[in-house]
Order: sequence, then C-alpha cells, then structure tokens
Amino acid sequence: PPRQALRDTLWFPCYLLAYLLLERLPNRPWHPTQLPLDRLVPFCPWFVIPYCLWYPLLAGTGVWLWLRRPAAFRRYMAFLAASFLLSALIWVLFPSIQNLRPAVLPQNSPLAALVAGLYRLDTPTNVFPSVHVVGSAGAALAVWDGAGARSPLTWAAGILAALICLSTVFIKQHALADV
Repeated sequence: PPRQALRDTLWFPCYLLAYLLLERLPNRPWHPTQLPLDRLVPFCPWFVIPYCLWYPLLAGTGVWLWLRRPAAFRRYMAFLAASFLLSALIWVLFPSIQNLRPAVLPQNSPLAALVAGLYRLDTPTNVFPSVHVVGSAGAALAVWDGAGARSPLTWAAGILAALICLSTVFIKQHALADV
C-alpha cells in the first residue's frame, strides 16, 4: 500500500540531511583513502555515464519492487536505510577524503564538463564507505531478491552495478579503497 511505501522511505530525508550537514562541516581531521595504486588508474570521463546511472538504478529498482514485489521493496528500503545511515555514522567517526581528482579536466568535452559539475556538487570527502558502491550492490541484490537468480533483469542489474562501482574510480570520485 502507498502508506507503507511512504513509511519505508522516510529514512531518505534523514540521510540526505546528514549527508548535507557532513559535507559542510569545516575543520575536520580528514583521513586520505587513496592508495599508491590509485595513481595508476587513468581518469576516463566516459565513466561519468554509468556513474550517473546510479540514480535511475536505485529509483527504478525501488519503483519496480514496489509495484511487483512489496516484501522485497521493504527489504530493499531497510537495506538502503541501514547501509546509508551507517555510512554517515562512519563519516562522523572517521572523516575520509581522497585527493585524486585531476587539477585540469579535458577542455571541449561534454563528459568532462559533466564530471566538473559533479565535482562541484559532490566534494571528495566522506568517501569511505561509498554509498554509490553500497547502493549499487543493494539494488543488484534487491533485483535478485525480486526476480530470481536466472532472470535477465538480475544479470543486467548486476552488470550495471559493477560498472557503477568501477566508474567511481575512473572519474576519480573514489579511491580503490573506497570501493
């Protein structure tokens, strides 16, 4: 029922508020997460496409489950709530940062411009754990829960989730340790 779905999603505004507050806290003892291996990973603006597909993956999974498998929807919301809010708690206790973003982005590239916009909206702080990674894994597992292991939808969600996780490293939004 719609009321139950609303109750199941009430965690999201709490998480968003925590995220916004933590992004703006000044003078925190940041802990870098990058490894020497991260310097070998090339910046690839094409990966901004799967990175941005995270939003439709999470929302689409939620809508699909809500319409077809309400019990799986409730489990999905419980997983996202627990993992996102736990991530925010970890950010409070262990503020993380990565220093991998390129100083100069390629000029005349619409994808690099999209990455630049992303960088303006989302700082390189509070990166461990990565909610992009946790949310992608949660969505893939929720689709599996709702559709079964043999479903092409499950495989598609799993492949997209893996691409999203990789994308965080290739656009230098997260370090390998964050994934």
